Amino acid sequence: MTNQELQQLVEEVSVASFHRPFENHATFNARLRTTGGRFLLKTQALDFNPHLFEAVSRAEQVGVIKHELCHYHLYRQHLGYQHRDADFKRLLASVGGSRFAPALPRQAKYVYQCQTCGQQYPRQRQLNVRRYACGRCGGKLRLVPQRTR
Repeated sequence: MTNQELQQLVEEVSVASFHRPFENHATFNARLRTTGGRFLLKTQALDFNPHLFEAVSRAEQVGVIKHELCHYHLYRQHLGYQHRDADFKRLLASVGGSRFAPALPRQAKYVYQCQTCGQQYPRQRQLNVRRYACGRCGGKLRLVPQRTR
């Protein structure tokens, strides 16, 4: 999806769900890592995570867009636009937006396997195999060699 397609989708969702036009810019921001999107107060623009949009379905994309549009429209109406505000929670529930961004599937960098029972432990960080043992049987762990990418 390109920035132009994203802009068009945001404008369509805004009119269909909120019955109000979206009059600012919606763009992808590759620096976003842990969030689906964000509403920028200064410019009233929306940024979205391109990695998330590649990994999730269209319905989940629309849910994230609705979430950010709730911030946008409530701010423009001078109502409570923050997550903790009742206005935000009420509007988000009425339009069916997602409360949280869907989790991105992460590729484990390290995989450890128990030498006794074969239980595998995918990890993002390295583990000291002399210090830790299998949680199931207490056996010794070993690093499983990964294919290089």
